[in-house]
Amino acid sequence: MAGKPTTGVLLSCPFTIPHSSQQKKLDPLEVYIPPVILTELQIKDLVKTLEVDKPEYANCRSQLRSGPAASLRVNIRAVAQYASDAGNGKTAFDDVDQCLRALEDLDSLLLRASRNEGRTSVDSMKAKIGTALNALDSLLQTVPSDVLNKGKAIADAYRTAVEDVETEAVDPEIKQLESIL
Repeated sequence: MAGKPTTGVLLSCPFTIPHSSQQKKLDPLEVYIPPVILTELQIKDLVKTLEVDKPEYANCRSQLRSGPAASLRVNIRAVAQYASDAGNGKTAFDDVDQCLRALEDLDSLLLRASRNEGRTSVDSMKAKIGTALNALDSLLQTVPSDVLNKGKAIADAYRTAVEDVETEAVDPEIKQLESIL
């Protein structure tokens, strides 16, 4: 057998894979909404980070890649697919493109600012954030209100739980100081 070409072996496979099984089936829409809302809040928090005297641009870039924002691309494309199935595909996919383009432009501005390359302004960064948030808002308007409300409730509960954990991390120090008094 050595030296003989093996071309055509895979082509003679006796079965074919149906097209529908090649694509991953989407999770229920409810799965995608809370992370999109949390990402929206995370992006809004980024504005506050930029409003200090000397913003840490590298840290801002890191925030765009961590937490819920890390999976934004997958989540908003899934939401757009559901919108498409409901007849709102063009608008939803345009929103996805606009959001991702704005965030990529923002990332580029942050990178240049972190390297002190060229002139970049916080105002231009805020404009990109505004564009991304408007696109996310528009995309979320394609979601049925009951699903959106449930997603908002889950996102609020998550955010509150995270804030509580952060507060508890400070509490031992406060409790120690209170015990001294």
